[in-house]
Amino acid sequence: MTECKTGQGRFLEDFKVGELIVHATPRTVTTGDMALYMALYAPRHALASSDDFARSCGLGESPIDSLAAFHFVFGKSVPDVSVNAVANLGYAEGRFFEPVRPGDTLRSESRVIGIKENSNGRAGIVWVRTRGIRGADETVVEYVRWVMVRKRDAASPIPEASIPELRPSIAARDLHVPAGLDFARYDFDVSGDRYALSDYSVGERIDHAGAATVEEAEHMMATRLWQNTARVHFDATLRGDGRRLVYGGHVMSLARSLSFSGMANAQLVAAINGGTHANPCFALDTVRAWSEVLEKSETDNPSVGALRIRTVASKGESRQAKAENGKYNPDILLDLDYWVLIPGPGSMPGQSNPRR
Repeated sequence: MTECKTGQGRFLEDFKVGELIVHATPRTVTTGDMALYMALYAPRHALASSDDFARSCGLGESPIDSLAAFHFVFGKSVPDVSVNAVANLGYAEGRFFEPVRPGDTLRSESRVIGIKENSNGRAGIVWVRTRGIRGADETVVEYVRWVMVRKRDAASPIPEASIPELRPSIAARDLHVPAGLDFARYDFDVSGDRYALSDYSVGERIDHAGAATVEEAEHMMATRLWQNTARVHFDATLRGDGRRLVYGGHVMSLARSLSFSGMANAQLVAAINGGTHANPCFALDTVRAWSEVLEKSETDNPSVGALRIRTVASKGESRQAKAENGKYNPDILLDLDYWVLIPGPGSMPGQSNPRR
């Protein structure tokens, strides 16, 4: 009898609350990864683009974009968590620590913190807390996500529902400012705009200029870059409409790149408070984005400020994320609540944002 050596991945009944899943295949980040990220998303934030700029901010060589680090860690978890997913639903309690650079080797592990079967008995929701690790045990990024996963057998019993309690947001005092980061000599000419923490007001809305049409080949190439093996992104036979679902992280990075217009100095993502992939994205959808300022704070480093942003990505012209009934409008793709690090009061001593 021939032994079957291939697996189908985990289904809902294979998860157990409290279980620690160590994900396979560590990944060493290269400059080639950075180049491909730029080719796919056209990011322009100076810290991840220029070694000279990074050195002037106390970081040495350029780190990779914060969301690129997120995608590397996320991709490791897919074969064990969401290869049989119906949809990736949301994020919470995300924190970014020391920046990731070419040459760093990342690995991931996830702990199952919740599970709940859907009423139809054919699928359910799994919550995991995923940690991205560099070296022996240094956490570079961690987050909670929840995903709808198919059942192998609708008749299989599932343990009693266990739904985790999650913080609505990361407090500004709990944000991590990377060692050495210093915006005291920040060069506003080369960064792309003059706006620092003091120039943003809570409640302000920023309509980001530009748009990006999703190409079939590009979104599949990006998903492969992260070694994300979820079948719905590649296998057109899995959906009745024959369309490949675009990885939600692809939309996140497109929105982050579009946000350069109006937030060019939001150099690092410090936390993800919450995120929802409100509606599916497909090839040939055109992504636009706008942001709202939710909160602003100084940090222990007077040159570094923290700005809490809600960025909404859409594939249409909706000016509001939700309808009057509280449900997302059908053209809304992403609703992301996150903290960014930006030049603070100590970056411009004695003046209000001069453009040098």
